[in-house]
Amino acid sequence: MSRRHAATAGRVLAVAALVLVTIPMARGEAVAARLALSVWKPPPGMLAALQRDLHITVEQAQARLLNETRLAPIEAQLRRRLGDRFAGSWLIGSTSQILVVATTDSADLPQITAMGARGEVVGRSLARLDATLEEVDAALATHPNGRVRLVDVRTNKVIVLSDAASATEDFLEAAGVDLVAVRVLPFAERPRPLSDLLGGDPYYVGSVNRCSIGFSVLRGTQSGFVSSGHCGVAGNTTIGADRADQGVFQASNFPASDFAWVSVNDGWTPRPSVKNGSGGTVSVVGSRVAVEGASVCRSGSTTGWHCGTILQRNASVAYPQGNVFELIRTNACAEPGDSGGSFVSGEQAQGVASGGSGDCTSGGVTYYQPVNEILTTYGLSLVTTAGNPPSMSTGTCTGYPVTAAATLNGGQAVYQPKSLYQSAVAGVHYGCLDADDGVDFDLYLERRVGSGWSTVATSDSLGADEKISYTGPAGSYRYRVVSASGSGPYILGYRTP
Repeated sequence: MSRRHAATAGRVLAVAALVLVTIPMARGEAVAARLALSVWKPPPGMLAALQRDLHITVEQAQARLLNETRLAPIEAQLRRRLGDRFAGSWLIGSTSQILVVATTDSADLPQITAMGARGEVVGRSLARLDATLEEVDAALATHPNGRVRLVDVRTNKVIVLSDAASATEDFLEAAGVDLVAVRVLPFAERPRPLSDLLGGDPYYVGSVNRCSIGFSVLRGTQSGFVSSGHCGVAGNTTIGADRADQGVFQASNFPASDFAWVSVNDGWTPRPSVKNGSGGTVSVVGSRVAVEGASVCRSGSTTGWHCGTILQRNASVAYPQGNVFELIRTNACAEPGDSGGSFVSGEQAQGVASGGSGDCTSGGVTYYQPVNEILTTYGLSLVTTAGNPPSMSTGTCTGYPVTAAATLNGGQAVYQPKSLYQSAVAGVHYGCLDADDGVDFDLYLERRVGSGWSTVATSDSLGADEKISYTGPAGSYRYRVVSASGSGPYILGYRTP
C-alpha cells in the first residue's frame, strides 16, 4: 500500500486467428506465445465494444487484445530487471504491437531490445516522477486550479491540467516545485464522483443513491464486493437491483483513496464475472496489471459497457470533496451511477470506477482505483474462474498445488521453499499451515525488497494451524514457518498467482 493511502486505511471518511504484428522473441518463447494465442478467445462483447469505442476493425481489436496479452509478461520482467532505472512503459500502434520501455541508463537498451521491446532513454526515473507528483500534490492541496495531476511517462514529466494554466504555473514556482519536470496544460476537465446518488450491476445506498458493483471478493468465508468509497461509509446498508436486502459497507476510504468493500448476506452468491452490456458476461481470471496504453473496458449500471485505453497510470484528482491519489486515467466514458463499476483488460480485473468528466454521448475521461490495492488494504481475495481459495477444513490443508512437509523443533524457524519462489504477475498468494494439536506454529509470508526481505503477511494465532491470503505485486517470495512453542511435524500448502 502506498504511503499516502496508508495514512487513511482503516479510517472511515464521510462524504460522496489472426495475423499478429510480432516482435522478435527467443524461439521457445515464440512457440509458447503462438500456442497460447491459438486457444485464447476474447471475452464476449469485448470485441464489439472495442470496435465501437476505439474506431477500429474487428481484426484490429482481436490483434490488439492478443498483443497486450503477449507483451504484459515481457514488460513485467523488464520492469524488475531495470529496477530503479525503470522510467515507465507503454504500448503504441493501432494493435498495441509495440512495447516501449524507458530507462535512465543507455546501457539497458540492448537487453530491452533483446526482450522484444523498444528502448527509450530519459532523464527521470519513474520513482523520481512519482516523487515530483507528490510535491505537486502537496503544493496544490488547497489551490482552486490544477484539479488533475498525473505522471506521464511518455513525456517523462508530471502533467498538471488546469483551467488557469498560467496562474497554476506561477503558484507552483512560488512553492519551490522544479518546473523542469512539470508541464502545466490548459484543460477544462472538472472530474466529479460518478454517483447519482456480477460487476457492473447496480446497488442502492438508501432510497436514492445508486452505484455499481466492482468485483466479487472474499474475506475468509465472508462474501462481498468492492466498489467506490464515495458511494457509502462503514455501516451503510445496501439493497440490490431487485430491491432486496443485500449487504453492509464494512470499510470505506474517501477522499485520499476512493474504495470500499461491502459484505453481502447469504442470499447473494459471488461470481467471477462482469456484465458486458449485451446480455453476457466477461470472466475474471485474475488481476494482472495492464500496461499503459492497453485497452480497458468498464461496466456500469448507468451506461453499461464501454471501452477505451489507459492514458496514464498515476493521477491525482481534486474532487470537490477532497484529493484522491494514484488513480488510473482512461478515455473510457462513464456517467453518474457508474461509480464503483468494474474495469477489466481482457479478462484481468483492473479497478473500480471513481470519477470523471464528459459523458458517453460526446465522450469523456474516467478514472479508476486499482483493484489490487483495495484487496491488499482490506485483506480481501478476488473471486476468479480459478475458484475460491483452497480451504483449511478441520485443520487440514487441501487443494493446494504446492506442498512441503517437515518437522520443526521448539524455537526453530525455517523457510519454505528453501530458497524462494517467483511470482511473474500480481495476484493473490494463499498459504496454509497444518500441524499437530498442542504446538503453536506461526506462518509468515516475505517478499524481497531490494537486497533484503520484508514480511508482507502474518498468521500467528495461538494454535497449530495458520492461513494466509495476501494480494501483492510480481516478485520473489518465501514463507517462514516459526515454532513459537512445541515441536512436531507440519505440512505447508501454498498457491501462487
